[in-house]
Amino acid sequence: MGWYTPQSVASDLSDILVCGWTACAEGEHLLVPDACMDVLWIRGVGIRVCGPETAAWSFTLPPGTRSVGVRFRPGSASPMLRTSASELRDSRADLSDVTDARTERILLNRLENSEDHEQVAILESAVRSWASSSFRHDPVINHVRTALSEHSWSVSSLADAAALTSRQLQRRCNDAFGYGPATLRSILRLQRFMALARSRPALGLAESAAHCGFSDQAHLTRECRRISSLTPAALLRTQAPDWHGSDTVVALAEGDAVA
Repeated sequence: MGWYTPQSVASDLSDILVCGWTACAEGEHLLVPDACMDVLWIRGVGIRVCGPETAAWSFTLPPGTRSVGVRFRPGSASPMLRTSASELRDSRADLSDVTDARTERILLNRLENSEDHEQVAILESAVRSWASSSFRHDPVINHVRTALSEHSWSVSSLADAAALTSRQLQRRCNDAFGYGPATLRSILRLQRFMALARSRPALGLAESAAHCGFSDQAHLTRECRRISSLTPAALLRTQAPDWHGSDTVVALAEGDAVA
């Protein structure tokens, strides 16, 4: 992918992380929401936590800026970092602002004194440490993530299945994902579209839209512009469909996934 390279994570972290990645960037880049949060190290800058995004945002870096990171599956970062994802929505923060200065200092020292090929593994080790002390699977959040990765369920259906009111579900989702189930549904639906287009490039936009739960191609176009700022065709020409490497945050219907 040029400036950005995703890689698979250790098998014991596959239910927490969707991928690790390295990047050596310059110029302007567009990031499209995927319902994930990242912990990343930027050489010469420090360790950052990138919260869940609700709309695409662009950034510019000087030539040769190197960074490495791990991308958490939707809803996995907040309990591990002991913070509400809603507090990080559409924002970036120093790791010390989310955890503590000592945690950041120890991790930063390891990263700054390591070889390039060791750095994703160092971040994975940090995730193991956080998981062993604080991570607990929330069955409600697991249900919402799994359900919306497969299908665009209504909020009332999700709440009924979780034996919660819609308001209660909204609060739980805000803490875990950074926003409510309706926003999560929209973001994961667009992720399904990108995954399907990557898996079955011969499908037209109208057919892809129908497969992924959009009412029609016009609906896909409106949602794509709202979330990514691009048309569907333009979005598919970017690197966004390949951000997660061999993994994905969504589930395609049988027959749609790459064998």
